[in-house]
Amino acid sequence: MSEKLTHYDDAGQVSMVNVGSKDITERTATARAFVAMSANVLAALPSNPKGDPLEVARIAGIMAAKRTPDLIPLCHQLPLSHVEIHFTVQADGVEIRASAATAARTGVEMEAMTAASVAALTIYDMTKALDKAIEIRQICLVEKTGGKSGVYRRQEGEE
Repeated sequence: MSEKLTHYDDAGQVSMVNVGSKDITERTATARAFVAMSANVLAALPSNPKGDPLEVARIAGIMAAKRTPDLIPLCHQLPLSHVEIHFTVQADGVEIRASAATAARTGVEMEAMTAASVAALTIYDMTKALDKAIEIRQICLVEKTGGKSGVYRRQEGEE
């Protein structure tokens, strides 16, 4: 783990990381988010008059991953080779897993995290008429591969 924050120069000013001398490598990342909702809202998902919230959220997450550098100021624009969103409906909500891949000089963690976050926000937007108490929880990086720091896998129960 790095001993210093990389988005600051030696004078303490905000700086975009210079990745020009890094090797281009295959990089992947998977992020998770959880949308907690009541059983009534879960039961209504298939019959939402706006359309299937999970399919709309899938598209929103993919689009968001592609727009990450427009949303996060110091992110590099990356040539994404793949973005994938999976949903698991559980008794107390919907788990979202968003994965992104690239061959680049920097990782795709922010793209995966942005995809999971926007997918969760989209589910909220499409179901909020049924219950304003829906919560978005546990947005986190699950795994990343590639680059100088290698592989990271979140340990079970790690918060």
